[in-house]
Amino acid sequence: MGFFSNDGARTGLFFGATSGVITTIGLIAGLHAGTRSFTAVLGGIFVIAVADALSDALGIHLAEEADPNATQQHIWAATVTTFLTKFVVAISFAIPVLLLPLGPAVLASVAWGISVIAVLSYFIARAQQASPVAIIGEHVAIAVVVVVASHFIGAWVNAAFA
Repeated sequence: MGFFSNDGARTGLFFGATSGVITTIGLIAGLHAGTRSFTAVLGGIFVIAVADALSDALGIHLAEEADPNATQQHIWAATVTTFLTKFVVAISFAIPVLLLPLGPAVLASVAWGISVIAVLSYFIARAQQASPVAIIGEHVAIAVVVVVASHFIGAWVNAAFA
């Protein structure tokens, strides 16, 4: 398995991918509900891909440095993998936004995000020798809560302040 047999890289991969999905679909749902603006949604995706990926990478870096048993290789593998994974996953949501009308793009983005969460959850279940259905269901349910809450927050902000 090479690089991903490194605990730090595996941490960065799973954290970066999960954060990339959850943050980005929440942002897309909220901005769409609040603005109905292509520019706001696409700009939000690009900001998440850069600023939040750097933020998460620094957060993982500090969290791993706080572990007295972590090696420099582990710390940097987690840091770099978190940034790269979050960046790639977040930027992937720009594809449906660029190719589809905004409403269908939002739905396609949510479907893409749920699919990524389901695949990650499947691999976690296999590694834990647990029921994939239970773990996938739990993680997808959390993602759906994020999308629904973000949608209603965006709609509320629009109604209250627009």
